[in-house]
Amino acid sequence: MKALILVGGFGTRLRPLTLSVPKPLVDFANKPMILHQIEALKAIGVTEVVLAINYQPKIMQNFLKEFEKKLDIKITCSQETEPLGTAGPLALARDILRDDSGEPFFVLNSDVICDYPLKEMIEFHKSHGGEASIMVTKVDEPSKYGVVVMEEATGRVEKFIEKPKVFVGNKINAGIYLLNPSVLDRIQLRPTSIEKEVFPSIAAEKKLHAMVLPGFWMDIGQPRDYITGLRLYLDSLRKISSPDLAGGHHILGNVLIDESAVIGDGCLIGPDVAIGPGCIIESGVRLSRCSIMRGVRVKNHACISSSIVGWHSTVGRWARVENMSILGEDVHVGDEVYSNGGVVLPHKEIKSSILEPQIVM
Repeated sequence: MKALILVGGFGTRLRPLTLSVPKPLVDFANKPMILHQIEALKAIGVTEVVLAINYQPKIMQNFLKEFEKKLDIKITCSQETEPLGTAGPLALARDILRDDSGEPFFVLNSDVICDYPLKEMIEFHKSHGGEASIMVTKVDEPSKYGVVVMEEATGRVEKFIEKPKVFVGNKINAGIYLLNPSVLDRIQLRPTSIEKEVFPSIAAEKKLHAMVLPGFWMDIGQPRDYITGLRLYLDSLRKISSPDLAGGHHILGNVLIDESAVIGDGCLIGPDVAIGPGCIIESGVRLSRCSIMRGVRVKNHACISSSIVGWHSTVGRWARVENMSILGEDVHVGDEVYSNGGVVLPHKEIKSSILEPQIVM
């Protein structure tokens, strides 16, 4: 089987982290976002992953060479010269995706984090005999999204309604698809939306079915959702009693700590924290609802909550970083400095407090 992951886009919503690396390589729960998807695809027998890419292709290719060997899976890049939307990249990669087997192929949005029930999706796809399957997830506020209206008994999709004003259902597109190769014949090589152009035409022919995603789901393409996604992901590890979760008297709730990180005395860590490789967390530090990326140093008695600290940054003694502060790569926050929602670009030194949410350039 093959799969295509849509990794186009500049990752503007996750800046300043995406000023250092393409969005799919931003760490989530101590490994690059895209690796969560590639590992899930490998686990159910996918042998080749195609990355539809238009931004910093060299960085992506060099990075993924290492994982091609580690995971024993072929990773191919299909590079756009212009943004092609969510369907155009399938037409561009048509020759790679189509083979003699006639097997369906997966398409995933790179921002999506979930339990990836891909094996169940293959069984669902075979059972209905249609041309395409999409994963849908239930949400509390469907008016913010495009809603998928479907037959409950069969899963057959009837229509799509964009941001409905009145309640028509609570299921939205989860950004994971399983498509027969014949779908490729429906797509022209031009900027095209799979959600607004391709799927409605398949649904009109009664050949599109939707499977309701069990478990959690989150689009982690912006900071607030990234932090929510981390909580949901760590909670899913707790449900399967994952040995990866940290334990101890200084741990509160679900916490992920890389084995190479050093934790000082008297710290209180959690809930919902990920601490990456090579981090040094000095004594008396308080961390909650945050992601601390590779090589970060948090000095004595600092406090970080609801924030993301980028690679190789430093947070000074008694400093406070909170309220969706996002520190880019190699940012140094001084002793006793307070950041209230500061978004700080890479390679900056912060010597005075950021009292109101703002971008520091």
